[in-house]
Amino acid sequence: MTGVPASAAGDHGTAPAVQAAAARRPSLWNIANVLTMVRLLLVPGFVVLLVHDDGHDPAWRSFAWAAFAIAMITDLFDGELARRYGLVTDFGKIADPIADKAIMGAALIGLSALGDLPWWVTAVILFRELGITLMRFWVIRWGVIPASRGGKLKTLTQGVAVGMYILVLTGPLATSRAVLMGAAVVLTVVTGLDYVRQAVVMRRAGRAAQRADAARRAHERATGTEGRLAQDTPLELPEEQGTGA
Repeated sequence: MTGVPASAAGDHGTAPAVQAAAARRPSLWNIANVLTMVRLLLVPGFVVLLVHDDGHDPAWRSFAWAAFAIAMITDLFDGELARRYGLVTDFGKIADPIADKAIMGAALIGLSALGDLPWWVTAVILFRELGITLMRFWVIRWGVIPASRGGKLKTLTQGVAVGMYILVLTGPLATSRAVLMGAAVVLTVVTGLDYVRQAVVMRRAGRAAQRADAARRAHERATGTEGRLAQDTPLELPEEQGTGA
């Protein structure tokens, strides 16, 4: 007999674990989130620079390109820093993809409004990006669709092509950016279809596993083995799983 109530003993036992979990939780103001917020703040500044002086002044377009380049560079680092150093936060999970779509969408719509990029190119890219984002939420209960090599190549190709369209280019450089944008559109469509395939397969597998689990539980209830299985099964704490920002 220790003379300590069971509830108090339980509280003392769980308090260090709760404190340790709180200590492991990264601060909202970490370097990864700061980079994400910088990218969000760059969006309105980029738009102002892009459309300044009717949007066709080479100097201002160069400034707009610099803002776009900074945004793309921060996009390369914030997610990697968050995963490598355990800085993943709920804010980062939400804000990072929003920042990515915001800067790319602003660039595409701005260039099309200025007459430098066909509207159908902007429509294809934005439709794909929005559709894949919604699809990720559609299958999130079954799992997370990982970024493929094709998707990463698509992002890189889009970024370089859009960056070249922001600059005022002529001659062979103007031709090369059109070819690169064509490749970006092809990658956009192909990788988008691949994401759809992965989502359908993941959802079917998840629903099949759910039906199998429901059938197993129904069988256990019918045979009266559910209670015994629960008593015989040791309690295990779920492992913490890391996610990308």
